[in-house]
Amino acid sequence: MTHVLLAEDDHVIRHTLALALERYGYHVSTASDGLTALEMTRTTPHDVLLLDAMLPALDGIGLCRKVRETSQTPILFISARGDSLDVVSGLEAGADDYIVKPVDTAVLVARIRSLLRRATPTPPTTPHEHPQPLTFGDLTIDPHGLEVHRAGTLLALTPTELRLLLEFAAHPGVVMARQTLLRNVWDYAWEGDSRVVDLCVQRLRSKIGTDRIETVRGFGYKMRR
Repeated sequence: MTHVLLAEDDHVIRHTLALALERYGYHVSTASDGLTALEMTRTTPHDVLLLDAMLPALDGIGLCRKVRETSQTPILFISARGDSLDVVSGLEAGADDYIVKPVDTAVLVARIRSLLRRATPTPPTTPHEHPQPLTFGDLTIDPHGLEVHRAGTLLALTPTELRLLLEFAAHPGVVMARQTLLRNVWDYAWEGDSRVVDLCVQRLRSKIGTDRIETVRGFGYKMRR
């Protein structure tokens, strides 16, 4: 059973969302403040974290950063506002996705399922042999072992960052539109917010090198050969 941690300070929203998710078959633990949620992440494994951006004691941004110091567990922000500053702050802190309140349960469940699929990237296979590692300068990508090394050092990538890098590496030199990346990496069956892509590319660049993924203005991004 999928274990979800829901950190939300509003009692009504917390209770309502927990009941709704349990009806979909999820096991839901709840916390009303950031410090309690942080302690719960350290004592109990969770498959997905749902974080309100404005938590008492330790806000959602700080909680997300603390979790990312030791864990790559998928994180979905639940924000009261959809303004750019709020969204960007959550994604820069290390979240994989965000959703704006009021929350539609069906959409929330779809996002959770997408996060879970991205959390376990599937290595590509060929009929007779494993795919060979791909090299881009000092960057080595092992599509089968799902490992990425830079100058011999193993990089700690989130599942979403790894899937994004594998998508780029599979199409070197090809310009990838943001909506294409949202569909192929984030598994969105609907139009998504391109800020999710932009912020994830930014985080990925900070780990693999700023010159490895090129911005093609007005179109998207491409991986340099």
